Amino acid sequence: MIEKSLIFSLVLVLCISYFISYSIEDGQSPLSKSIQLVGVQIPRQHGLNGQGVKVGIIDTGIDFNHPDLHGYGSSGRVVGGYNYVDTNEEPLDTNGHGTEVAGIIGANGNFSGMAPKSQLYSYKVSSTGEAVSSEYIIQAISQAIDDKMNVINISLGVNRTNDGLENAVDEAVKKGIVVVTAAGNNGPDNETIGSPGRDVNVITVGASYNNITSSLVSTFEIESKQYDAIPMLGVSALQNPIEGKIIYGGYGRLKDLENINVRGAILLEQRGSDTKGEKVFFSEKEKNAADRGAIGLIVFNNKSGIFFGEIIGPNSTRDYQPRIPVISISGEDGLKLKSTLSNNTIGHFDIFYHPDFVAPFSSRGPVSVFYVKPDLVAPGVFVNTTTLGGKYNITSGTSIAAPHVTGAVAILLQKYPNLDPLSIASLITTTTDPVTDAYGSILPIEVAGSGRLNVTRAESANLIIIPHSLAFNLSYDHPNETKTLKLRSINDSFIPKLKVRFSSTESSLAFNYDVINNTITAQITDNTKKIGNYDGFITVDDSKTLYRIPVLIHLTMGTLNVNQNNGQINFSIDYPEKWSYAKISLIRSDSHDVKTTAITPDNNRTLTVHSTGEYWIQADIKVGNKTDHAYQTLMVNQVTENIDFEDILHIHIKQVMIISSILIITVIVGLAVRRR
Repeated sequence: MIEKSLIFSLVLVLCISYFISYSIEDGQSPLSKSIQLVGVQIPRQHGLNGQGVKVGIIDTGIDFNHPDLHGYGSSGRVVGGYNYVDTNEEPLDTNGHGTEVAGIIGANGNFSGMAPKSQLYSYKVSSTGEAVSSEYIIQAISQAIDDKMNVINISLGVNRTNDGLENAVDEAVKKGIVVVTAAGNNGPDNETIGSPGRDVNVITVGASYNNITSSLVSTFEIESKQYDAIPMLGVSALQNPIEGKIIYGGYGRLKDLENINVRGAILLEQRGSDTKGEKVFFSEKEKNAADRGAIGLIVFNNKSGIFFGEIIGPNSTRDYQPRIPVISISGEDGLKLKSTLSNNTIGHFDIFYHPDFVAPFSSRGPVSVFYVKPDLVAPGVFVNTTTLGGKYNITSGTSIAAPHVTGAVAILLQKYPNLDPLSIASLITTTTDPVTDAYGSILPIEVAGSGRLNVTRAESANLIIIPHSLAFNLSYDHPNETKTLKLRSINDSFIPKLKVRFSSTESSLAFNYDVINNTITAQITDNTKKIGNYDGFITVDDSKTLYRIPVLIHLTMGTLNVNQNNGQINFSIDYPEKWSYAKISLIRSDSHDVKTTAITPDNNRTLTVHSTGEYWIQADIKVGNKTDHAYQTLMVNQVTENIDFEDILHIHIKQVMIISSILIITVIVGLAVRRR
């Protein structure tokens, strides 16, 4: 476990370094485009504005001198809070980040946040916006519990696992508080969500684009192959797609292009330079390409993965404007494309407006094979909000996406004050809008969760669906599994006949279901033995609202067999090839308690649990020089009352015997030495 006192970087901000500070003029619409995009207008017409809901904001403080967040104390816009940086001072923001977050949630003035009548509480855990003690965050969560918050927004975190933070948010959720966290700004690589966003009990929010003209995406195709591509910041949408012969242009310097005829072509160039200390800016590459008559530019990364580039660089002149479209692709795709280029390689690419797309910087899952992260996405690119000095800012980051969801939670809690955190999470995540890539395909769950926040649909929905995501574990010997979804009507009305459908990235998966006694029994079956991890969605239509339940499907070669008897859990493995060893991890689903043991083909092991509930089990199977995996979930309804010494000591009896033998030998040797 990581020590609580370590200093961690905040998941704050500006992955896209683009600021505009301005003042709102009379007559300008108080609702930003991002708030309109998530559909707050209809709830407003229904009188839902967060009235009476207490929102704790754990951040850099709030500038309560801002006219839209004015006042501190019982009569102010910021009702209370605490300053952990300087305990003798009020939690006033001097950095700006907390004020940006607070404005999206609850500004009320010239600019209106999601829930302008909510009660804001400021818990200041950093003054610089650069680093914070995790102990401060934990203390702030504890204080928010004591202050009886209804929802907490945490737009900060760490890029690793921290049990202390996750235990703290778990405690808040157990007390009935909804916790909303930012996913982080470490995308586009997978497995980049840290604590507390990786915690199963919080609502984790990634960043999608916004309803503005600069929300651009790109397609890039050669024949029938589609590539992942990102338009560089500063380019414009194309009126028509471009097509041309692709020519390799090195690093885009004048000397790289001087002997190449690139007129009417699309240039493929590598990021950076091959000369030590030399910088070749994107604007320089674009200018050189445009000057020689190229119609487009593709820059591939000089390391693995894709990147988000900014065409207007530090060396650009004041009046510089790009003349040709520029997109970026991954290093892997670029090198492969370079090696296969021929005189007749024709490429096509387009740049166009697409607001429901996940920002490249937004952190991705998965964090576990047993549940979905992020839970959903919300606008987090070029978002208008409040900032220091009574002004307003355009800013970006998952830090900015999360408060949209927090404001939506406040709206729902005003309408349904008795709903528990799990029910609120269900309403928020099952009523999202689909989020697609540039080619129109649904983005993977590990990228976008269930989709983009739609508070209009969440507020009008009547079904609570528990759980709000599912994971199916299939194997060669057990090619199907059945899971249940419990349905509950919020207003206790009759649940009409439902239309239930399933779609997946793997078309060969078969789906069957029944709806009996407000329960959907869903079964997924594999008939092809195509090993892998797949995404899917179960959609439930009650004729009024379409609900989307994200589904993870894991198909493994090996089967993990689990048997239980009064809390004694025994494990064995069936595998079609010879295996030598398997590490078994047993995880309590509602905590961070993990027990491990090891088994071999000739030696099974038993672990003892003392609490009922759901457990997740993972087997890491050693097969020759590789490690394979198998998964299982288990519901324990009855446990033993016998004392398990291994559990108490967290070590195996065999280890105890070894340690005891070493101690006995040490004592004997010590006595012999003393006698001499």
